[in-house]
Amino acid sequence: MTQGRFNLSFTILLLGIAFLYIPMLVLIGYSFNGSPLASVWGGFSTQWYGTLFHNRQILEAGLLSLQIALVASTGAILLGLLAAVSLVRFRRFPGRLLLTGMVNAPLVMPEIITGITQLLLFVSMVQLFGWPHRGFTTIVISHIVFCSAYATVTIQSRLIGADRSLEEAARDLGATPVRAFIEVTLPLIMPALASSWLLSFMLSLDDIVISSFVSGPSASTLPMVIYSKVKLGVSPEINALGTLIILTMGTGIVLAGIWMKKNERQRLIDIQMAEQ
Repeated sequence: MTQGRFNLSFTILLLGIAFLYIPMLVLIGYSFNGSPLASVWGGFSTQWYGTLFHNRQILEAGLLSLQIALVASTGAILLGLLAAVSLVRFRRFPGRLLLTGMVNAPLVMPEIITGITQLLLFVSMVQLFGWPHRGFTTIVISHIVFCSAYATVTIQSRLIGADRSLEEAARDLGATPVRAFIEVTLPLIMPALASSWLLSFMLSLDDIVISSFVSGPSASTLPMVIYSKVKLGVSPEINALGTLIILTMGTGIVLAGIWMKKNERQRLIDIQMAEQ
């Protein structure tokens, strides 16, 4: 009976992995298709990568998406860190329930609702103050709003498990609360900060629903450009772009994992030395 359950679980796991990664492998394979038809193999060729790097629209949209993702992810972890510290270190304060609800709301709210509400907000602000006009600024603000919720949850879980005795020892030795937090606790939760930054970066880079509502005519992100092109049919040029995105993000995730593992190992060594 146990063996049968194991075989069933293993089969489901393999099917899940297959449905997730086989389409990626197919996309990578067809990015080297020499035929202009994405679904018809016409021989091995790298011509679509050259065509991609000469497509000004895609290059500009990709640069804009990277800029938005960098700014939004950095702003999200700053807000997420402040919110996580408030929720973990201060058990009772006016507005705690409201803050908790505001943090969790973007996690369960459909993105289309978030996009509509953000659009109405920016339209009202333009009518009242003449700012901000829809474009780079409005996309960044919207992305920070929904990415900060994910950052807060990630950092909060790590902060709860952090050993406060080390920070209290630093304060006993004369460090101020702020200095003790920066020099002791912050390094302990650095893996969570890195994970939150990467998660926020990917969410911002991948978003299309919210960006479609709050972007202006001169600010089209890469997902918006890809979606507009795919509606006319998938081209090998888009396959080449998808392959580059997969390889870049995969390399970034592997490097981040190695760095966090090294950081965690060093943290354990430091704790063992402190105990001795």
